[in-house]
Order: sequence, then structure tokens, then C-alpha cells
Amino acid sequence: MYTANSERYGKMVYNRCGYSGLKLPEVSLGLWHNFGDTGNYENMKNMVFTAFDHGITHFDLANNYGPEPGSAERNFGKILKEELSGYRDEILVSTKAGYGMWDGPYGDWGSRKYLLASLDQSLQRLGLEYVDIFYHHRMDPQTPLEETMGALAQAVRSGKALYAGVSNYDGPTLEKACRIMEELNCPLIINQNSYNIFNRT
Repeated sequence: MYTANSERYGKMVYNRCGYSGLKLPEVSLGLWHNFGDTGNYENMKNMVFTAFDHGITHFDLANNYGPEPGSAERNFGKILKEELSGYRDEILVSTKAGYGMWDGPYGDWGSRKYLLASLDQSLQRLGLEYVDIFYHHRMDPQTPLEETMGALAQAVRSGKALYAGVSNYDGPTLEKACRIMEELNCPLIINQNSYNIFNRT
């Protein structure tokens, strides 16, 4: 079992996430291409330990992170169980669903069936009873937004997620999604978008 740095909260800045009570560290660790089956497990552990030792408490995943899809959740779940289980209440784990995960019409996009099944699979891979944030990963042009937001609200009401968010939503769709979630008494707390010097959208 890993012993974390006792000074880990000394320098990190934590900002309130939207209008929620949740605070996110100024820097989070995304587990996209470095935590899949093609990665080195010792390197994965050392990246997580180094991040946590510097006050990075938010570890961001998605159902399809790998490669192979699901492997990043499985590897991070193993690290949590074997090395950091005593620190679970200090750690924020987020995951997402919205991209293709399994064959057939129910393994992609934003239906209630896909999102809730995917969350169950993510929890199994992570070895957790709940995630801190569950996101819809991308806008779905065919599923009614009310259905997608209803699935996020159901995930929170079930206790399988503490907070709901979206990712890669444009402004108008986000505004509509926020109104729906407010009516469901389950506000969205975050929209995680790509934004950098190359992508200014």
C-alpha cells in the first residue's frame, strides 16, 4: 500500500466546480493514452503517485480510454485497490460515456440504455461503488436531450455518481441541457471541453 506525501495539500489550488460544493484541483490527471494495455504498469503507478503527492486529487477517465477501450479504467482500478484504497475519500474519480464501446445499436451515443449500462461496466472495471463525476462524453444528434439528461440524473439519484457533467457540448446545447437538469433537481456542474492554443472553439 502506497504512503502519500504528508505535504501534498500545501501548494495546490482548489477551485469550486460551478455552483456545487465540489472543489477541483487546478491541475487534474487525464488517463487517456498512458494507462491502457499498451502502457507500462509501473509507469502508470508512478504517474498516479506523483500526481497525488502534489495535490492532484482528480483522476479523469472514460469508458473508451485505453487502448483497448476499458483498459484505463481497469488499470486505474487496480492501482486504487492495491495502492490507494485508504485514500479513496481524498480522490475524485470521473468517467464518461458517449463513444462506441460494444457492437449493436445500444453501445454508443446517448441513450438511457447505453449510458446506464456503460456506467455499471465502468464501476465494475474500476472496482468502485460510485464515481464522483459521470459525464456524457459528446452530444448525440438523434437521442432527445431530455433522455440523455434523465439518464445522468438517474445515475446520481441511484448513488452510482455523485455529480453529473457533460463533455464536448457546444453553448446552445449546454444551455438547454442545464435547463433540463435544473428541472430534474440535478444540476450539471461541469462541461469539459478541449480548449488550447490550437483549438479555440
